[in-house]
Amino acid sequence: MRVYPDQLSRQLAPLPQCCLIFGDDPWLCEQSRAALHAEAKRQGFEEKIQLTQETGFSWNDLYEQWQAMSLFSSRRIIELTLPQAKPGTDGSAMLQTLMQMDNPDVLLILTGPKLAAEQTKSKWFKSLDAKGVYVPCTTPEGSQFQRWLDNRINHYGLSLARDPREMLFALYEGNLLAADQALQLLQLLSPNDPISCEQLEQYFEDQSRFSVFQLTDAMLNNQQDKAQHILSQLKSEGVAMPIILWSLFKELAVLLQLKTALNNRESLQGLWSKLRIWDKRKPIYQNALNRLELAHIETLLAGASAIELKLKQQGIEDWTGFSHLSLLFDPRAHAKLAHIVLD
Repeated sequence: MRVYPDQLSRQLAPLPQCCLIFGDDPWLCEQSRAALHAEAKRQGFEEKIQLTQETGFSWNDLYEQWQAMSLFSSRRIIELTLPQAKPGTDGSAMLQTLMQMDNPDVLLILTGPKLAAEQTKSKWFKSLDAKGVYVPCTTPEGSQFQRWLDNRINHYGLSLARDPREMLFALYEGNLLAADQALQLLQLLSPNDPISCEQLEQYFEDQSRFSVFQLTDAMLNNQQDKAQHILSQLKSEGVAMPIILWSLFKELAVLLQLKTALNNRESLQGLWSKLRIWDKRKPIYQNALNRLELAHIETLLAGASAIELKLKQQGIEDWTGFSHLSLLFDPRAHAKLAHIVLD
């Protein structure tokens, strides 16, 4: 039975024979494991056995643990990690065999990376799913991430208006672990008072990921000296180029939509809300829109794509190319430098 992480705690009384926790989101996987272990402890599962499918692992080890009596006369948790989410022929046969041997004193937990659709149709998966729950831990996106964020804000009892919520959304979408850590920090720093965007900037100004957003803001505002300084700082701090590119692509995509709408003589009123641009940030985009033509934005996107391609195909972090790209946010530099291709 498929159960999403936020529903898991409601599906654990009584505990199933097995639970499958698979996915690539570390925060969701860990929270699901923690919820499962906590409920298991309440139901008398105190002994824990850890197994990993690695070199030297034998599926007979799992069988023996399934059959063995607990050393402490308590119920037991057997947690098996499948690093590739592929038990193989022997493992598949063993898991199907165990599911035919009911053991109310054992809870089997399987963990691993995200399962492909064909894996959920395999015999081993179906046999486990029939006796337990499957928890897919996939990072929520868009409106789903917004709901997750709102729930965590409420969980920590924080008071945030729309603009700071939108700011947190922009900062942490796709990174639940970092988002939750940030909310824990806010709970310590401001447990009772409302939190503004200015306070968020102050709280997070020393974090590298926030500096990435400072970089793109400087580019949008055509603050060339500031942008070059931040870029140099990010490089010296060892911030990964993919993070910086992610932020830049996101801003350029927004600019492209806004500029296209303007060129089509459409109102931006609906787009501000759709693109989650809060009031404080509107002047930043207006500045860039007034300065850049659609062709400029398309050239910037092409340049960013070239830097990304070099990174993916050759493993080269082109900081010089990124510095050059930053200059192209100034139309005057664009006219003189856009034709230059850096190797």
